[in-house]
Amino acid sequence: MEKSYRIIISGGGTGGHIFPALSIADTIRSKHPDAEILFVGADNRMEMQRVPEAGYKIIGLPIAGFDRKKLWKNIKVLWLILKSQRMAKKIIKEFKPHVAVGVGGYASGPTLKMAAKMNIPTLIQEQNSYAGVTNKILSRKAKMICVAYDGMERFFPHEKLKLTGNPVRGSLLERQNNRIDAMKEMGLDPQKRCLLVVGGSLGARSINESIIAQLNMIKENSDIQFIWQTGKIYFEEMKERVAKAGKPENLIVTDFVSNMANALSAADLVVSRAGAGSISEFALLGKAVILVPSPNVSEDHQTKNAMALVEKGAAIHIADKDAKEQLLATAISVIKEEDRLNSLSNNILGLAKPNAAQQIANEVLMLADAYIEKETRRKKENLK
Repeated sequence: MEKSYRIIISGGGTGGHIFPALSIADTIRSKHPDAEILFVGADNRMEMQRVPEAGYKIIGLPIAGFDRKKLWKNIKVLWLILKSQRMAKKIIKEFKPHVAVGVGGYASGPTLKMAAKMNIPTLIQEQNSYAGVTNKILSRKAKMICVAYDGMERFFPHEKLKLTGNPVRGSLLERQNNRIDAMKEMGLDPQKRCLLVVGGSLGARSINESIIAQLNMIKENSDIQFIWQTGKIYFEEMKERVAKAGKPENLIVTDFVSNMANALSAADLVVSRAGAGSISEFALLGKAVILVPSPNVSEDHQTKNAMALVEKGAAIHIADKDAKEQLLATAISVIKEEDRLNSLSNNILGLAKPNAAQQIANEVLMLADAYIEKETRRKKENLK
């Protein structure tokens, strides 16, 4: 008889949390189409739009992160956390999940804390090479912790760890093209090298400024094609500044790359922030990459993500503060070195975990099975 699973998946805030969460949900659904999956996110964050678009129900919590600069504002944050915990308790009581999964982001804290308190098994999916404070606290009660990097016993009990990697967007693999076809579809010349510069969907100021500062260098290297995703909030400003300075013919400026699968297939080298989700995608596709970690993240975890790859010869690291002077010159130098590109590509490909979503889904279902069996036994004993 087909089991009827009820599963909560909590977290979000950025695509780096949302895409893995949806990948896990989709994998569970592929195994058990009747599974009830409820997402719990943070109000006014991108998951409140992206999750329903993917066909799942989501409930938002009024949660916010701590302000590390204006500490007095955290009085309200503490109140929102308490309110979110009360809401999470009510959600769990009504939905009656067999397991709760936390993928990181504001909402996962109160949801997993209350689930564990109510004796619902919890699973943490830690995406970064450096665990955040919330996940370290939640790990004490968690039944399983799925990680993407070696050495995570520094933060978590080793007996709970499972090295799975990070799930990635299924669309990247489904829509992946070979390099020549991808280039033709994008109107690029397959005979020339292609550099893809991205800073996330919102963009990255330092990466954008590094391009603006070196437009002449782009012009001088007409044998390279540049695709530059500025991010939506910077697009108009960057477009005006490029037009004023004189736009190089070999530069494509866009606010958002709608077909990232094609862009990655076309790119010989990628410049990116060092979010865990992005790194997992580059690994799966074997993309040579230069990582410019964001300095505006908790525990500086993007730098730690980047260095975990650099140590294995799987990426090049440039600090955010050095991007304006060093980034473009380094990228142009690397993209012209066939051996360097191949080495970076092969080394990062060796770190790929293509079955991450499948493995995590299996762990989630095993926890649910154990809980269902335990509850069934308890009810039988109560009837005696």
